[in-house]
Amino acid sequence: MSLPKRDGVHDRYYLIHKPDTSLEVLAEADLCIQDVLNGTARENHSAYPTVVRNHNGTPFLPDQLLERYLTGLPLKGFPCEDAASLCDAMRRLVGWQEIRYTLEKYIEKQVQERYFEAGEKEDDFTPYPPCTVWPELRPEDVDEGLLRFACYVAVCHTVYGQSFESLTTEHILGLVSQLRPDMVKQLKTAGSGKLPKDIQQRKTEHFNASANDAFATIRITARDSTEECYAEILDYLCAVLEQEEFPRSYSVEFRGKEKLYLPIPGLPQKGVNQLFACAVQHPDLHPAMERYARLAMREFEWYQNLADEACAMPGTFAVFALGLEGPKWWRLVCDYLDRCDDEHSSLQEKFLHILFKQYGFTAQSLPVLVHGVQSMQNLKPAKEFRALIANEESLDALLEIKGLEYYLPEESGNDKRALAYLWRDVLWAIWGTASENGGSKVIKTAPKELKEKYQQVFA
Repeated sequence: MSLPKRDGVHDRYYLIHKPDTSLEVLAEADLCIQDVLNGTARENHSAYPTVVRNHNGTPFLPDQLLERYLTGLPLKGFPCEDAASLCDAMRRLVGWQEIRYTLEKYIEKQVQERYFEAGEKEDDFTPYPPCTVWPELRPEDVDEGLLRFACYVAVCHTVYGQSFESLTTEHILGLVSQLRPDMVKQLKTAGSGKLPKDIQQRKTEHFNASANDAFATIRITARDSTEECYAEILDYLCAVLEQEEFPRSYSVEFRGKEKLYLPIPGLPQKGVNQLFACAVQHPDLHPAMERYARLAMREFEWYQNLADEACAMPGTFAVFALGLEGPKWWRLVCDYLDRCDDEHSSLQEKFLHILFKQYGFTAQSLPVLVHGVQSMQNLKPAKEFRALIANEESLDALLEIKGLEYYLPEESGNDKRALAYLWRDVLWAIWGTASENGGSKVIKTAPKELKEKYQQVFA
């Protein structure tokens, strides 16, 4: 078989959405869809754009393959399980973001537009218009399989998408709930049904817990305050996060008898703060806390029940609790800081202030400061920092890291401008505005025996 010649910008893949697409190309596309289902299709390993190849090597864009498959399905007696199987296989092959938009638009066209009348959005910040069921819609015109597929797509947005995609989940489930509230109620009760039963619900003599992947929630109630109780809770949290189907952004709702919180002013006094403040009291549980933190912390993911300036990456409170326990855990702290979203995350500043007030500026702690500076925009100093750095040991430790090449990506480690900017930000994080103009104010007021070291710091 001889396929049509490709040309121009599309010479790396075939387009299949045009009316004049040849039958040969469409046959290869259908073969590629079948190969995706069979697990024999291949993608191009992070090249751009992502393409999927069938076993003949013929390349296609994944969103066009998915669109072709979906548009060929009947809207009456919609085969939800078959459609979900193809979507799952495609997601595993190329990633959720390659198919997200296509699925969202499919639900908009086949569910929202067919069953609902869309009103006007209240403002430009509202992502979706209010929708009401068409008055003339008859119950027999609503296909159950199509609604179940809508629920599947809604759950995928929460499970595999970024945190803001939960808005799409809420919108789609809001549509379904107007037609089949029982479906949404089932999701709220048991989630998608993909989690193992002992993960969906767990009850022991020490605690009760439930996990819902559809709504990205983990609810835990401690029945006592023993080390055994917190050990079982940590084991449960890790077991939940080890489930591929559980979202990476989620909320932890914890209720316990001990009303303790981490000794960090300004942290939200939520249950997840309370949980790790209690657990960290037991040294034997520290490895389990680290295990949870490393499973939990992912860049651009969030605890869903913490908003705005209190937003925090999953694992935050476990990392903060361990970090205040001493240098043993500062590698974990640095790994956490490296994953923080520097445009939106700022809780780490409150933690770093307490960390350095507690341990001072040493050869062990100063790398944490550098990672902290890189983790957010404009890390401000605590007023105590000037006094804490004003000793020979601390200044020597600061001078020891002045090169900073280790802290930049390999490709920019020798960029003198980038190194200068980073060093400027480190000095700002210690002295604030006094670090400007070559630190003249700091040097001028420095003790005589330390003046030379201050001059070297700001040189």
